[in-house]
Amino acid sequence: MEAINYSKYLPLSEATFYVLLVLTEPLHGYAVMQKVEDISEGNVVIGPGTLYGAFSTLEKQGLIKKVGEEERRKYYQLSDKGRLVLAEHIRRLEIMYRNAQVALPQLTRGEAK
Repeated sequence: MEAINYSKYLPLSEATFYVLLVLTEPLHGYAVMQKVEDISEGNVVIGPGTLYGAFSTLEKQGLIKKVGEEERRKYYQLSDKGRLVLAEHIRRLEIMYRNAQVALPQLTRGEAK
């Protein structure tokens, strides 16, 4: 596999991050919508129009692939390239989280007064 130009894909939007994250296993669209809402604790709700637009874009970018079809349901899963892009995004989030942990006490100082 050739080197990936991560700047072409990153940073991911919150919705795209969650779509890729739940596609570590094969899922159809409705299951993706439900799982994203569940694991984001209701903070990210994706409608069908948004999801199928995202599926089309992510498939064209080679980040997801269709892995099956059952009646009217199409199943998608991360591609190898999608796994690498998601892993790089998570690595960057970990750096942001570590820096946020340093900054947070300074930002909340004075709240306890």
